[in-house]
Amino acid sequence: MNMHDLPIADAEAHPLTPVLLAEARTLAAQTGRPVIEVLEELSSLVPDAFVLALARLMHYPALNALDLNAMQPLFDRLSFNESVALQAVLMQAPQESDREEQIQQLRLVIADPFDHGLQLRLQNSVRLPVQWCLAHRNDIATCLQFHESQMRALDHVHTEDGMDNEDQVPVEQLSLKSISEDSSPVVRFVRSTLYDALKAGASDIHLESTVHGLRVKYRIDGVLNEVGGLNGVMQAEQAISRIKVMSELDIAERRIPQDGRCKVHALGREIDLRVSIMPSVIGEDAVLRVLDRKALSEAQGISLEVLGFAPAMLSQIRMQAEAPYGMFLVTGPTGSGKTTTLYGMISEINKGEDKIVTIEDPVEYQLPGVLQIPVNEKKGLTFARGLRSILRHDPDKIMVGEIRDGETAQIAVQSALTGHLVLTTVHANNVFDVIGRFTNMGVDAYSFVSAVNVILAQRLIRVICPYCKVDDSPDQDLLLKSGLDEKASAHYQFKKGQGCGQCHGSGYKGRKGIAELLLFDDAMRELIVAKAPISQIKALAAKAGTRTMREAGMALVQAGETTLQEINRVTALS
Repeated sequence: MNMHDLPIADAEAHPLTPVLLAEARTLAAQTGRPVIEVLEELSSLVPDAFVLALARLMHYPALNALDLNAMQPLFDRLSFNESVALQAVLMQAPQESDREEQIQQLRLVIADPFDHGLQLRLQNSVRLPVQWCLAHRNDIATCLQFHESQMRALDHVHTEDGMDNEDQVPVEQLSLKSISEDSSPVVRFVRSTLYDALKAGASDIHLESTVHGLRVKYRIDGVLNEVGGLNGVMQAEQAISRIKVMSELDIAERRIPQDGRCKVHALGREIDLRVSIMPSVIGEDAVLRVLDRKALSEAQGISLEVLGFAPAMLSQIRMQAEAPYGMFLVTGPTGSGKTTTLYGMISEINKGEDKIVTIEDPVEYQLPGVLQIPVNEKKGLTFARGLRSILRHDPDKIMVGEIRDGETAQIAVQSALTGHLVLTTVHANNVFDVIGRFTNMGVDAYSFVSAVNVILAQRLIRVICPYCKVDDSPDQDLLLKSGLDEKASAHYQFKKGQGCGQCHGSGYKGRKGIAELLLFDDAMRELIVAKAPISQIKALAAKAGTRTMREAGMALVQAGETTLQEINRVTALS
């Protein structure tokens, strides 16, 4: 049974009309809110009646909560994480005996029929013939919450079966039900803060002590956004103590920094959090780094396509990743996508013919067919010691999560010189600063240039929200600050985001990678061994076709994909 079979008087008495829909579209464009929300407010209908009336107007079958409960979600086709994020769920109607009839019984249930971008994304994800259906967003959310609790119970059984040899890391259960049932206001605040951050896709959660309490910020798309807070100094101290308890840190110690980790179970899976507690003159601040091992692989798959590099850059990266030996160095600040780039390369070159071993701190994503080793400094397993052991394990390709010291650098260079392909990262501002970093770590210049094939420096920049993108005319001061004049900017298609519900008012939605790549040929190696000035090395690189990150970013501005403000935030004017 579905809602078409149910008599709903309100929907009959107050049907939605094209005139009302046009009015809703106009108001939505003016306010930046989704059309579906504005239309529901204008209709004054209860949720079930609104869905039925909208389904009749848009010619969709309508489903209610009872209909959804009678069906089985197919999270193997449309993952739980995507279902929560997109407010959509792929359902299997009651089973039929014939397989073709089963496929015809697939229902793709959505809450917003006006979001055509969402429908296109769902089509690309599911790739099966489906019947599109409408349901209220609250009914879809309730359905997902029910299946989240079912998945959590099942995962708990699997976790108990396989934890004998793992370090016991505390797991915090997060769901709307657990948050609402908690009697402690502080625990409820901490849990809701974590849950909202994970749903928003935050990479870091900042809890900052103030003279009045606690300030909460999420880092989304690389930028910190203040989202709320907690009044009262006592409550703020209790919230920080709760974070310490979750991470098994010393709640009595407030004078020195502490580092820990914990796990939370939310959105149908376990998510790791790396916790840093830092004392200040006011109190203590906490930063929680989100390491979601499954989100990227579920949403898009781990590949080099994920970061959105320019096609020419992508082609060069892929060509260098297939080298039989040598070192591929990736550099950039924390959160610039270095690990994703390395994982993307490994996923593409892993054809089952080579032994691939990684050592990481921590293992962020699990790659099939790859031996991944987590660093454990408490047990004495450092990058250097692990890398030595890897060389005795007959590897063909090695990934080192990060080169932090001279010992690791020396072993990595020797590995690249003895027939292995080494993929690794190092912290530096650009490709040219990497040369100085290895020199300062005591690596011989001749060995370094003999081992390295290529250095890639990258950043992630925010792209303009496609839902509220409009033409823009930057003022003269911004052009000069960006190194442009009126003549140089004449061919630019300047755009900006006005801010809407889709981008939470920021004007940006999603990020894209920009990069500069330095290839080591004989001429470049000779300059480095001769300790030539950086200016000569840069000139030779430019002559060989190296394009800086700034130039790559300005190309996106010229194409109307991002803004001058964003490029100035991420890159420096040389």
